[in-house]
Amino acid sequence: MSSFRVSFHTLGCKLNQLETESIAAAFAAEGFVIAPWGKAADIYIVNTCTVTSMAEQKARREIRKVLRDRPSACVVATGCYAQLDPEAIAAVADEINGAFAESGSAAPFGRRRIAVVSGDLKAALLDLPAYIRDSACSSAELPEILASWIDERRDGEADPFRFDPSDFAFHSRASLKIQDGCDNSCAYCRVRIARGRSVSLAAPEILARLRSLEEKGYAEAVLTGINVSRYRDESGIDFPALLDLLIAGTERIALRISSTEPDCVDERFARSVASPRVRPHFHLSVQSGSDAVLKRMRRRYGRDKVLRAAEMLRAAKDDPFIACDIIAGFPGESDTDFEKTVELCDEIGFAWIHAFSYSPRPGTEAASFKDRVPERIAGNRVERLTNSAREGREKYIERWKGRTVSAIVEAGKSGARDGDFPALSENYLKLSVRGEVSGPIPAPGSSILCRIGGMSNIHEEEVSAEFLEILV
Repeated sequence: MSSFRVSFHTLGCKLNQLETESIAAAFAAEGFVIAPWGKAADIYIVNTCTVTSMAEQKARREIRKVLRDRPSACVVATGCYAQLDPEAIAAVADEINGAFAESGSAAPFGRRRIAVVSGDLKAALLDLPAYIRDSACSSAELPEILASWIDERRDGEADPFRFDPSDFAFHSRASLKIQDGCDNSCAYCRVRIARGRSVSLAAPEILARLRSLEEKGYAEAVLTGINVSRYRDESGIDFPALLDLLIAGTERIALRISSTEPDCVDERFARSVASPRVRPHFHLSVQSGSDAVLKRMRRRYGRDKVLRAAEMLRAAKDDPFIACDIIAGFPGESDTDFEKTVELCDEIGFAWIHAFSYSPRPGTEAASFKDRVPERIAGNRVERLTNSAREGREKYIERWKGRTVSAIVEAGKSGARDGDFPALSENYLKLSVRGEVSGPIPAPGSSILCRIGGMSNIHEEEVSAEFLEILV
């Protein structure tokens, strides 16, 4: 068994998080010690994101810090940013080498300290732990071993659905990858370039994997992908039909949908999510409330469809947690366009708004648009939407105060009071649960029943809750 230590840092979407879980499980199975990020390790794996320039900056910053602070360690960079701009990531080593040279010392491994794993090689990362184990190498030999591994697998075939963890090192809830890639042609999106065309895992295989998670005792599974609402396997099963199949083929495990396109919410979708075993939590990829901006973004819907989607979800579920993404400052977005977005958000009353400034992405259509919105104005718009998000969340919590919900216990967090433990409610509220528990505090992943209180006095994002009983 290996005595090497490996540490992970994930940026971006829930799909990246699931893929990191799979890679971590592969390393753990070969005896590697999984070290917290920032602690001493021999290998640091960074799963990158390219949605915004800020995400790319964060990836380079984390890699730079490891190379500087852990001069004998190696870094493996993977994910969408690594796929689209591997040279920019590898160049971070040159920057650090220069810093070492200026200080009069030599970098131990130079640029060889970074291995950029992209494309077809990403799924092959699941084989890397066994390769390192079989090499019986020392820590000093790791750069050469990584280089040899990449050369040997450079022409390998991709299987995006190899990422199938049965144990989760970083999350108390299970995740299940059902789809990858995207066939949309949104003007701003670089992820579709990195991930490629939409592909879907066969529905019978998804059901088999979900049953396995249920048998292992998981109370909830998050169905994840780049665009899960456009799931369609080769037999023609679409996303609503898949939900029906999964519910009928399992007994108790709950399902949570990672995100949804507004134009995919129709009568069939609403009937399927009405099942009590589908969590009352939906994240709509809205992006704007202006039809003119949505058209320029090349989105497939208008504001009326967003309104209709929210209406149908609320008819299917009792006051579900509905969140959205909004891009502020898209090229050409006027004050009037932005006010239409604010009006849409106010009319729907989202429980949360994930607002961020438009970031021009190389290789996308919108990167060539000339009518840029100044960063200061875009930032002010984000701030206004974020304030609305806080207000919407407070109103949502107030409506749920005193009501009973199920929740999944999460791993303990620093700063919690003695006797409190964290949980995530079925309707996506981060809870600080307190109350008399006969025996030890329920283990992470346990399903409990609790009563919603008010906003926590300690953590702004947490909601107080009273423990009632353990369900599973």
